[in-house]
Amino acid sequence: MSDADIVNDAIERLEFNERTDDDNPVTRLRQITRRAALTGGAAAVAATVLEACGSSSNTSSKAATSGGGVFGSSASHHFVMVNHVTTNSFFTATIYGIQDACSLTGSSYQWTGSTDSIVSQMVSAFNTAIAQKASGIGIPLIDNTAFNSPVDSALSAGIPVIAYNADVSSGVKNNRMAYVGQNNLTAGAAVGQEILRSGKVSSGDLVAGIIATPGTGNIQPRLDGAKPVLTGAGVKFEEVGTSATEGSPEYDKISSWYAGNKDVKWMMAVDSGDSNAVAQFIQKQGLAGKVGASVWDVGLPVVQAIKAGYVTATIDQQAYLQGFDTIMQLYLWNVSGGLMRPTDTDTGIGIVTKANVAPYLVPSRFEGTSSTKKALTPPSSISV
Repeated sequence: MSDADIVNDAIERLEFNERTDDDNPVTRLRQITRRAALTGGAAAVAATVLEACGSSSNTSSKAATSGGGVFGSSASHHFVMVNHVTTNSFFTATIYGIQDACSLTGSSYQWTGSTDSIVSQMVSAFNTAIAQKASGIGIPLIDNTAFNSPVDSALSAGIPVIAYNADVSSGVKNNRMAYVGQNNLTAGAAVGQEILRSGKVSSGDLVAGIIATPGTGNIQPRLDGAKPVLTGAGVKFEEVGTSATEGSPEYDKISSWYAGNKDVKWMMAVDSGDSNAVAQFIQKQGLAGKVGASVWDVGLPVVQAIKAGYVTATIDQQAYLQGFDTIMQLYLWNVSGGLMRPTDTDTGIGIVTKANVAPYLVPSRFEGTSSTKKALTPPSSISV
């Protein structure tokens, strides 16, 4: 009998002797801890239990204790997640996904970049990550060309790069290894179709495409996807730029534009901040039933507005998954010696309406509406 067999036999005997104990979190944790300690996997437990903290702009988390984990690696990995709007509420769920992936893998991360979609600041943060020899870099490619040279420099230095949330336009070359996020052009087209199917907009009507930062690669394609669908049906489409700053700056821009365009039939917001502002504007101005609205993302103001009938639909692009999957793929590339190459992950086009909004109203770490770590009960059936 090998040493491993002897250890496993001892564990099974101990757990057999505990068979009459109540099954509760304490007994389960005791068994997990015993198995980890006796099989050399204590670091894996530490990585699971310890949370990599840090969620504000330009902050670093602490690495969980590393050691002989599931892959037998004693290396500590540090990942840098560059972002274009580091304080935007949409990315709360993304940060939670990053934290949870780092906890599982015993890694650490830094959240850095720009607060106002300033590309030069993002490039600077990216180059700093290269100089600090990060284990991997995630970045939204909100500009078609600005990140080409930094990405190539990272790859030449053996640092894997994954784009998340925003990718370069179709046909534009960037050597990032994979993209984790929604196909924004396709999603925009889908929303355009939903607007037409609503029956509230027809040929000759005015639709406002409301966008925080016109031209940026993370949200402009959403309008670009919707516009030909709507104009092809004879609908008048006008782009309305607001602000990269959430709250009153966006609300005030929408209010000012509406004052001169009270014939608008529909407002289509394509970013989280503007979506909250549109929902609040329609409610406060008593426009429910007069002006239709489709928005983006699943913040509480939006899903509450859908339940109340102020907003018709929103898009769930799975912000948590964009952070979690990016870190997990960068980690696997490292521990596999580059054999597990990152692959594209389409986080989908989840259309949320009054008919399916109920689960989103429950505060959840997965949607960025609660920091509490809690497993949710899956649905009894899966819609297709």
